[in-house]
Amino acid sequence: QIDPKDYTFSGLKDETVGRLPGKVAGQQFVIQDCENCNIYIFDHSATITIDDCINCKIFLGPIKGSVFFRDCKDCKCIVACQQFRTRDCRKLEVFLCCATQPIIESSTGMKFGCFQYYYPELALQFKDAGLSIFNNTWSNIHDFTPVSGENNWGLLPENAVVQDYVPLPSSEELKAVRISTDATRSIIPITRGRRQKCSDESCLAVFFAGDYTTANARKLIDEMTGKGFQLVQTKEISMKAEDAHRVFKQCASEFIPLLEKGPVAALEFNGDGAVEACQSTINDVFSGTKVFVSESKASASQDVDNFFNFADMQMGM
Repeated sequence: QIDPKDYTFSGLKDETVGRLPGKVAGQQFVIQDCENCNIYIFDHSATITIDDCINCKIFLGPIKGSVFFRDCKDCKCIVACQQFRTRDCRKLEVFLCCATQPIIESSTGMKFGCFQYYYPELALQFKDAGLSIFNNTWSNIHDFTPVSGENNWGLLPENAVVQDYVPLPSSEELKAVRISTDATRSIIPITRGRRQKCSDESCLAVFFAGDYTTANARKLIDEMTGKGFQLVQTKEISMKAEDAHRVFKQCASEFIPLLEKGPVAALEFNGDGAVEACQSTINDVFSGTKVFVSESKASASQDVDNFFNFADMQMGM
């Protein structure tokens, strides 16, 4: 029999508390009426509600469904979820990975950045929660209750350091989790999202399903960011033959047979010379792997629009 007390933090003040990997195991969790606390859920869960918390630092591992913040203020959070919502919140700063469009309602002073975090169990927890590391719309916020002339949300500084917001846990029990907040080790690829692009040249690269899709996509990200290009957005999604015609145009026929194996992983890189750099990296590093890559600077921005517009429609954004 499950005891709800094992899945609740309530009425705490000035404490550091948490759950180690394996301790929540897909259950629901409730956090309420906490003040000046550091709270860490190093596991996957079904849903999480956070109510009436003040000045707390919160880490939430992958959430299969929704996370809902209500009546919270001055909290700093790291969150990975399928759906993100806030209502009646003030001054939340969130490093977010969210598979769908995040929604804020009657909330002010909200700031968002891209989730970055690593510990060894995290990749499997993402799988257990049914979340893809490539589906992250952290900066595409929908404000349900906009006020004309005011902006209720913005983005965190680009150089924001995760540990300055949510420090590593200080309690002996939680120190056992081998955490890294180094951007290069983050389980989620760090994307620019809605920030201003630095160049008018972007390039689309699409990997097809197979044993090494994730590893290959990560390798290309490392290679390209190592050369100074920026990763704007990523997406993992299933495609059908007619989608391929719309997105890949005249090359569609060579990729259609690959679509039956599972979802594709798409990456948008930005920077002057991105197309050429992406093509040569793919030729050098991934020879023998079928990858769609934009053919020229002229067609690339259309490729990016075609793919991500298709993906947004599929995901009902």
